[in-house]
Amino acid sequence: MLTTAVVNRKVVSHTEWLAARKAFLKKEKEFTRLRDELSKQRRELPWEKVEKNYVFDGLTGKESLADLFAGRSQLLVYHFMLGPGWVEGCPSCSFLADHFDGVIPHLNARDVTFLAISRAPLSQIQAFQKRMGWKFKWVSSNGTDFNFDYKVSFTPEDIEKGAPNYNYDTIPFRLEEGPGLSAFYKDEAGTVFHTYSTFARGLDMNVGAYHFLDLTPKGRDEEGLAFSMAWVKHHDKYTGYDVIDTKRGYVPPAKVHDCCAKEENA
Repeated sequence: MLTTAVVNRKVVSHTEWLAARKAFLKKEKEFTRLRDELSKQRRELPWEKVEKNYVFDGLTGKESLADLFAGRSQLLVYHFMLGPGWVEGCPSCSFLADHFDGVIPHLNARDVTFLAISRAPLSQIQAFQKRMGWKFKWVSSNGTDFNFDYKVSFTPEDIEKGAPNYNYDTIPFRLEEGPGLSAFYKDEAGTVFHTYSTFARGLDMNVGAYHFLDLTPKGRDEEGLAFSMAWVKHHDKYTGYDVIDTKRGYVPPAKVHDCCAKEENA
């Protein structure tokens, strides 16, 4: 595994260690208060009414965006990178998805429904979800504008032109699919509002494993990687002897026809 981080530190007495820890605690408390303030300001952002009638494919058949709330007033949607024809989902999105199942009952208790949406057909989603052992609800937006409207899918034409921009036009994008998380609210009249979306590093707060790693001496140990999450694999692919290519950028999962072509040329 990657071990680039320097772990040698000054060793001191307990009294000196405690003094340094208390000094750092002041900064941690400042960060906590700032995070609380940002969360408050996030809740105060304006909303936009969802005008389109999006219809998704789910286990029980066709479902509208309003149906996905499942009787609750709040909905969180994880935009999972799994495009049509992909042989498997994005490893980084899968890293996040490993955190979903355990938290859902707690979200439900706070009037929040959580699910994932991908552009792949439902049969493709179900096959990958079964392989990974996940139970959370996951529907297909295939054939709709949903992913494109929420800026997590891009057309081949836009990619060819170099037009796609991601994360509110801050990151030039060259992939078909991108990750994100969107929040929606449904009022008593059944009107649905889009309240918030976040992308890229904005998803960090949803990765519990990262926050555990941040407490360790080496931290995330991603310094020197061309793509910070190059070490991440689907949880059924770790061997315990994994070697990371530090120069490797993000590589999207292969498509079905790519695999067939490789087999024919083998």
